[in-house]
Amino acid sequence: MKKNKIILVGGGGHCKSCIDVIEMQGKYEIAGIVDVKDKVGQKVMGYPVIGSDDELSSLLKDCKDFLITIGQIKSPELRIKKFNELKKMGASFPVIISPLSHVSKTAKIDEGTIVMHGTIVNAEAKIGKNCIINTTSMIEHEAVVGDNTHIATGSLVNGQCEVGDRVFLGSGAVLANNVKIGSDIIIGAGSVVVTSISEGGTYAGNPAKRIK
Repeated sequence: MKKNKIILVGGGGHCKSCIDVIEMQGKYEIAGIVDVKDKVGQKVMGYPVIGSDDELSSLLKDCKDFLITIGQIKSPELRIKKFNELKKMGASFPVIISPLSHVSKTAKIDEGTIVMHGTIVNAEAKIGKNCIINTTSMIEHEAVVGDNTHIATGSLVNGQCEVGDRVFLGSGAVLANNVKIGSDIIIGAGSVVVTSISEGGTYAGNPAKRIK
């Protein structure tokens, strides 16, 4: 069966992990990668960098499916910018799900989100668009994750939690059951959040407290 082509935007370390998931999922053929002009002609894990931002409109003539493969730790700004630019041009953003993950049939995942290896997305969870649900993380039952959010490796979003837009939940962080995290918040790696947080900023520790 012929596979749909997909173009990846961003050729760094996160892109490499995405390539591994896409190859294992087996639904898409990677047509190439978009990166800065200096990298055009180079390869990432065997796939060519076929253009820079200036070529996006011409690339869309031959391929409608894209995935933002720029990483997100300090800020989601660049991921959001590229997603919105391509959306206005008419690009499509499939959901990419690793076959090594478990996603409940009752969960809902919006466009452009990738679910990485070993992740669990449980019953009636909802995940927004352009998110990274990273390796071995868990989104428990009825939890809600907003748009443009990165749930990092090994982190736990427990049942009925709510995570806002543009959030970074660091590796190994834990949200206790029913905790609500507002938008534009960074939770440091290994932190434990036991009470809801509404004010934007950076939080860390056990229990997590604001540090910036």
